[in-house]
Amino acid sequence: MYCEKYKKSLEEQTVDALLGRNWEITTVESCTGGAVAARIVNVPGASDVLKEGYITYCDAAKMKLAGVRRETLEAYTAVSRQTAEEMALGGIRASGADVALAVTGLAGPGGGTEERPVGLVYVGCAVHERVTVKELHLKGSRREIRDQAADEALKLALECILRSIP
Repeated sequence: MYCEKYKKSLEEQTVDALLGRNWEITTVESCTGGAVAARIVNVPGASDVLKEGYITYCDAAKMKLAGVRRETLEAYTAVSRQTAEEMALGGIRASGADVALAVTGLAGPGGGTEERPVGLVYVGCAVHERVTVKELHLKGSRREIRDQAADEALKLALECILRSIP
């Protein structure tokens, strides 16, 4: 699991875990707009593990690049557990990577509703077709929510990688 005592950033720990397994990762990002991939790229050695990154900000991109089904978006919206799961699985299938990390949510300041408030974010991580999705309720400015979402996505990726058998 993620551990602060190692004095390495989340992205460094994630890259190390991927390198140790000789695995590749792909990101499928909506509200973070590429921030997760950018954090990974900051780490030396990232070119050995980062396969591809997709920014799927609109529904059409989610369908085209990650294979999210129109029916899923219509039934559950883009900000849902179901969409995050399909984004993560779609990242695996589109890229051939071992791991895909997906983020979808509402960073605000507008666009929220009572059912889906600003700060509602879903992060999904697929490791060889096994998907884990977390629902988050984040607070702060648009930038703070996006930064927190990227942190939480990297934490989830690290947890999923470390608990998976290489």
